[in-house]
Amino acid sequence: MTGRTIEKIKAALPDKTDRPFLFALDGRCASGKTTLASALREAVGCGVIHMDDFFLRPEQRTEERLSQPGGNVDRERFLQEVLLPLKRGESFSYRPYDCRTQGFKEPVRIEPERLMLIEGSYSCHPLLWDYYDLHIFLTVSPKEQLRRIENRGGAEVLDSFISKWIPLEERYFEAFSVKERCELCFDTEGAE
Repeated sequence: MTGRTIEKIKAALPDKTDRPFLFALDGRCASGKTTLASALREAVGCGVIHMDDFFLRPEQRTEERLSQPGGNVDRERFLQEVLLPLKRGESFSYRPYDCRTQGFKEPVRIEPERLMLIEGSYSCHPLLWDYYDLHIFLTVSPKEQLRRIENRGGAEVLDSFISKWIPLEERYFEAFSVKERCELCFDTEGAE
């Protein structure tokens, strides 16, 4: 991630705040969201929570739910367990959902920090939008996106992203004009 990207984000963050400043980092898969979140943690000392911890459990993956733009994330649980306590400046715990094991991991305890970053696709869903003070979107060209996904997980993983995950994300981005609504947008082409 470029230093210029981090500097532009730092410039949008407050020096002081009397409550946690919440900002969301949404964007296309393989655009570098997790990498940027890690760099921001180092650069500005923010706490980071990942939306990947809130994907739907198997019993929630109904045809009706998956037909909704952004419906493959448990936004209701995320709102109740994370955003509402953060907005109040309260400590809280949540149990990350692990898609590989199809079960919950051990609880994670969060002490709100001055800056709290929510990283991941679907973090800017309309149900969650108004809880953030800043919205950031990362994009990457389709060709580079596919190259990164294949490098990360191989051909089988790439096929899954092409047939399922990318179309779900793109439908969500389009339905809610996520990129257009975000205050900051960065194209990560050429960045790893």
